[in-house]
Amino acid sequence: QVQVAESGGGLVEPGGSLRLSCTASAKIFSMYDTGWYRQTPGRQRELVAEISSGGQTNYLDSAKGRFTISRDDAKNTLYLQMNNLKPEDTAVYYCKLQYVFTTFWGRGTQVTVSS
Repeated sequence: QVQVAESGGGLVEPGGSLRLSCTASAKIFSMYDTGWYRQTPGRQRELVAEISSGGQTNYLDSAKGRFTISRDDAKNTLYLQMNNLKPEDTAVYYCKLQYVFTTFWGRGTQVTVSS
């Protein structure tokens, strides 16, 4: 069983920045495709950004140009740099690791964008 833990969330004003981190206990972190998702009450969880084991990235349209996903396989860590945050980015952000049909999720970290 892989343990996944997110950190870095918090309260930030509109236009501010946060960097989320996700660490995993996976023995071979580099083999996992990874991603950041977010969810607000009453809505489905949505993909924000993903980065494959090979380094290919994909972003939610509203995140393009503001968010950057990256990973450090040597540290078993996934990052999400979020700039120019907007109130609509408020959500619980989750980290996901996937290898073929095996998926692991963290418990999430709350991001609140408000003045």
